[in-house]
Amino acid sequence: MTEQVPLEEPVFSVIIPCRNEEANVVAISQAVIREMERIGESFDIIFIDNASEDATVPLIRELCKNDPRIRLIVNARNFGQMRSPTHAIFQARGRAIIGICADFQDPPELIKSFVERWRAGADIVLGVRESEKSSFFLSLWRNLSYAFASRFGDYPIIPNATGFGLYDRKVVAAIAALKEPEPFFRGMLTETGYSVELIPYARGERAGGRSNNNFVELLSFALSSVAGASKKMLRLPFYVSGILWLGAAALLAIAVISCFAKGPAFIWLAGAIAQAQLALLFFFVGLIGDQVRIISERTRQTPLVVEKERVNFPADY
Repeated sequence: MTEQVPLEEPVFSVIIPCRNEEANVVAISQAVIREMERIGESFDIIFIDNASEDATVPLIRELCKNDPRIRLIVNARNFGQMRSPTHAIFQARGRAIIGICADFQDPPELIKSFVERWRAGADIVLGVRESEKSSFFLSLWRNLSYAFASRFGDYPIIPNATGFGLYDRKVVAAIAALKEPEPFFRGMLTETGYSVELIPYARGERAGGRSNNNFVELLSFALSSVAGASKKMLRLPFYVSGILWLGAAALLAIAVISCFAKGPAFIWLAGAIAQAQLALLFFFVGLIGDQVRIISERTRQTPLVVEKERVNFPADY
């Protein structure tokens, strides 16, 4: 079902992804509207619901009835934390797009600063959390993920930047043109090469409800983001192969020396052969990985989500 209304394209589009956020959607919409009206430019708010199991969707439908600036996309199923918000961002028509969470962990009061930096010429303005309240093991996993992405990523990953921020429409268009089926959006922002400005902020507390994230969800997101942001990883077996070849050469040298010294040359020779076989195996795995990378570059055509419903979208949106 699609409800269509004739509305002009706004200056700003605010994207609010949600899943089981019945305790927050009304309050976050009020807070965002308050901040946007202070800015004094036209805007719309796009909620995208990722298969909520509570009253989130009916509440947003009611918001749409009372305010034509509020729009809603309902996904046919849960498409994950990467694809769903990105799809909504791609649907936005604002000259600048603002991403914010529904649970108030991202402070709406920071939107004004984003807009000021954008008006001053910044293409991308990101909020960066000054600290993350989490367990020791979750913090360790997060830090290891950032370090791994920094070492093997194709482009810089900004630690503690969750996607809360503002993106110029040309930046979003550049990312959409990549047609990435599993878009790690906040990583792809830096991939575009557009200028990025950072604004630190203190993470807020959830206003209501429970977080949809758990260790399994965060692990899945981290693995997908690292895989999506790094094609260099597909060449990692080549580097392992090189190290193994060096080891095989060293063992062979030791075997030759042992032969002249009347030592256990056969043991060292057997080790060299085994090491060389393993190096050859990693070489071919790396070759296959690079072929997968090339195939991936040629076939990025998967839709991000399948929509079940739209509310308050113009006919040509």
